[in-house]
Amino acid sequence: MLRRVAMLLSVVLVVASCAVLHPKPPSGFIEGTSIHTISVGGQDRVYRLHKPSGLPAPAGLVVVLHGGFGSAEQAERSYGWDQLADSSKFVVAYPDGVKRAWNVNGGGCCGKPAREHIDDVAFITAAVADVTKNVSIEASRVYATGMSNGGMMSYTLACNTTLFAAIGSVSGTQLDPCRSPHPLSVMAIHGTADPMVPYGGGEGRGFAHFNGPPVPELNAFWRKVDQCQLPAETTSDSVTTSAAGCADHRGVVLVTVGDGGHHWPDFATAKLWEFFAGHPR
Repeated sequence: MLRRVAMLLSVVLVVASCAVLHPKPPSGFIEGTSIHTISVGGQDRVYRLHKPSGLPAPAGLVVVLHGGFGSAEQAERSYGWDQLADSSKFVVAYPDGVKRAWNVNGGGCCGKPAREHIDDVAFITAAVADVTKNVSIEASRVYATGMSNGGMMSYTLACNTTLFAAIGSVSGTQLDPCRSPHPLSVMAIHGTADPMVPYGGGEGRGFAHFNGPPVPELNAFWRKVDQCQLPAETTSDSVTTSAAGCADHRGVVLVTVGDGGHHWPDFATAKLWEFFAGHPR
């Protein structure tokens, strides 16, 4: 009995120490990280927001979408956007998907959001509106990016909204049929050895079974939408960048990582922000 009490006490102490080390962020639109809840489609949805100190008015906004099995907190912790936002002075929003996934409007992906037809386009649109109502955001500098299932969601936003000046997908693909695409700048970062979302298209190995297009084919789709010139290629080590200039100062870029797997490369955050900053609407 004493041993059980001691074990229980140790668990309580660990939980308490974690609560002290990682306190829950406040809910106001303050400097630093805060948490916000909005009602969309009769359901409470949550997003995190990082607002740097010394922010200019108006500022740019980047919406960062976690991958499948990820979360807003994990995305904020893992990809380095807060640190870059603090130095470059823009705002970052991290929405939370239902059951750690996004409904990307096609391909049966992914999880509960797809099965129950969760309207994640409406949620993210409402989250952007909530941010812009409370923080001075420049409408021409709103961007979206994501990892894997979050990258897929960024394409879905490109196909179904006119909110974003540019989107960026890391290890993602487009499953939305995108019958009426809206011209905007697009950057994709993808590894040739990605087993989950294959660079050459087709079905990947993972929790969701879908058949996506080849990444170069998807890149060509957006070059056509954006009325682009032929792309120019440059290679540095194992990374090849194909960049096309397009109508109305838009751009479509494919960054191919040779033998790269299903992950967020170290250079991705800085490269995405450089692209976003250079392509306002």
